[in-house]
Amino acid sequence: MSMNPSDDNEHAIAVQKSMQRKPQRVILKAQQVHEMNMRNLKRYNIVALLYDILDFPWELQYKKWRPNLIGDLRGEILEAGIGTGRNLAYYHSDVNLTALDLSRVILKYAQKKTKGARCSINFVCEDACNMTSIPTDNYDWIVATFLCCVLPDEVQHLAIEQFARVLKTGGRFRLLEMFYSKNPTLRRRQLFFAPFVEKVYGARFDRNTLEHIEKNKKLKITNTRYMKDDTYLLIEGIRVH
Repeated sequence: MSMNPSDDNEHAIAVQKSMQRKPQRVILKAQQVHEMNMRNLKRYNIVALLYDILDFPWELQYKKWRPNLIGDLRGEILEAGIGTGRNLAYYHSDVNLTALDLSRVILKYAQKKTKGARCSINFVCEDACNMTSIPTDNYDWIVATFLCCVLPDEVQHLAIEQFARVLKTGGRFRLLEMFYSKNPTLRRRQLFFAPFVEKVYGARFDRNTLEHIEKNKKLKITNTRYMKDDTYLLIEGIRVH
């Protein structure tokens, strides 16, 4: 029990909101899937069943980051590449979340995690490179964790263009990506796991995500920092116009 009555009131209000705002379990039919993403669609339809198991060794680290990656966000938020929904429990109750993923199969696993979520959620099955059902100038935040490292370089600019389109002017983005380390020991380890990571997840350590964002005139990178070593890079920015 807090000694400050206002803290108790705020907590009570938050609990009340979370009880009133039940997650909406809506899945839209997949729209246009870019031909370069068809392999990823087939891959994640197959791997969905075992995704959380296969990802478990890495999740031991990732789950330590999620509260700070997600917990401070408010408003209208699009998470592109929601996967099995491991971020859902960390969104604040003052969030209206659009949870988007390419695979309808993997979205069904994400839906199972809504019991631990406090925010309202609309699930959308759609390609991040198209997002034809997502309105323009609509979001305060875009979040993506390990999405761009999965997207082929040939279509990365399309996803970035969609981010710029659906963000409000002044809206922000937060992307977590992985890259090859310059440390020889870490790089050898990454090279060892690279074939497995690409085969199972479609992810690569050599994507040019930063360059694609820098080329987009509507977006500006405001901060980059490594979450661990020089491998896991957090990219933050804003839509400037």
